[in-house]
Amino acid sequence: MGDPIKRVVLQNGDVRWRTVIDVGKDADGKRKQLTITRDTKTECRDERARILNERRTGQLIVPSRMTVDQLLDAYMDAKDGDLEESTVDGYENRLTHIRARLGSLRVQDLTEEHVEAFVTWLLTEARRRGGPKGTGLRPSTVDGVLGRLRAALRYAVRKRVVARNVAEYVTVPRKARKQDRRENQRPAPWGVDEVKAFVVGIREDRLFAPLLLSCMGLRPAEVAGLRWEQDIDFEAGALEVANTRTMIRNARILEKDTKSEAGERTLPLPEPVRLALMNFKVLQEAERAAVGEYYVDSGYVFVDELGQALTPRHLREHAYRLMAQLELRRVRLYDARHSCLTFLAVNGVPDVILAAWAGHTNASFTKKRYVHPTAADMGAAVIHLNELLGVADGPSETPV
Repeated sequence: MGDPIKRVVLQNGDVRWRTVIDVGKDADGKRKQLTITRDTKTECRDERARILNERRTGQLIVPSRMTVDQLLDAYMDAKDGDLEESTVDGYENRLTHIRARLGSLRVQDLTEEHVEAFVTWLLTEARRRGGPKGTGLRPSTVDGVLGRLRAALRYAVRKRVVARNVAEYVTVPRKARKQDRRENQRPAPWGVDEVKAFVVGIREDRLFAPLLLSCMGLRPAEVAGLRWEQDIDFEAGALEVANTRTMIRNARILEKDTKSEAGERTLPLPEPVRLALMNFKVLQEAERAAVGEYYVDSGYVFVDELGQALTPRHLREHAYRLMAQLELRRVRLYDARHSCLTFLAVNGVPDVILAAWAGHTNASFTKKRYVHPTAADMGAAVIHLNELLGVADGPSETPV
C-alpha cells in the first residue's frame, strides 16, 4: 500500500502535503471523505493520525456547513413521532426567534457568546406580538426559547455535528428575573372565601356545571372534552378524563387524548358537581326540544343552547365576565385548579392522591407548581404553635 500522504505542487510553485481520510457515510449511504492539506509532511501525518484516532474512538467531528436553520429542521424531523400537534406548534413558535437571529450561522461556528447575545436580544427587543413590537420578552418565554435551542444542540452533539453544546450553561440573568417579578406580579389564585363567593354567585348561570368542573381541578381543555355518554357516570358518581379539546393559537380546535398517561384518570364526583351536571343535562334536553331539528347532537357536556361544542376560550371568557359582574378579583380560570389543589393539600389530602387528582405522575411537582398556601391557610399552624408555646393551656409556671 502506497504512502497515503501526497506531495502537491501549487501553481505558484509552493509545496503542500495532502491526505484523504474516509470518515463514514452520509444519510444516503454515500462515502464521506475528509481532505487534509498542510505545509509540511510531518504536520499532515500528525493531523491524519489525530483524525484516525478520533474516528476510532467515536470522537471525530467532521467539518460541516450545516446552519442553525438546517439543524432546527433536522431536530423537528427527529421529534416528529413524539410530539402532539399542539406541542409542535409551541415548539415552532419558540424556534421562530432562533431562526430569526441565529438561523444563518453555521452550527460549528456558533459560540457561547452568540447565545449570550441572543438572550440579551430576546430580553430587550425580540417581541413580535402580544405587546409593543420591538420590546423584550418575559424571562419565562426566554427560558422556553433557550430550552429549545439547548435541546436542538444536544441533538447536534449526539449526531456528532459539534463536540459541545454551547447553550448548555447560558441562562437568563438573575437581574432580569427579579425585575420581571417586580413589574409583572401575577395575581395569587383565589382563596377559599373567593371560591365560595364565585360558586354562590354563579348558581343561576347556565354554565354553572362546567365552571364547577374547573373549580374541582379540571383543566379547561378537559372540561371542553368531556362527553355525556363516554365520560359521565351518574350512577357511579364519577367522571372519566380521557379526552381533551384545546385550541391552537386561539384559532383552530384540536381534539386529542389527555396531556399525559397520568392525565387519563377517573375522578369521583363531589355531590354538588354531580347535581349540577344532572341539572345541566336536563336543561340541554329542554333546549333540544325547543330548537328541534336545528339542535346539534354533539354529545359533549360543554355546549351552547344549540348543542354545538364550545371551547376552552368560551369557558375562560364567560368566567371572566362573571368575575367582573360579581366584583371578584380577576384571576386566570386555570388558577381555579391551583385553588382546588391548594385547598386539598392544606386539608390533609395525601400527596399521592393530590397528584392523581391533578393528573400528574410526580407528587412533588404538583405541590411545587400548584399548591400556594395563603395567610388564611396558616390557621392550623397557629393552633399547633399555641399548643407548643403554651398559650392554649395558659401561662406556664415560672421555674424556681
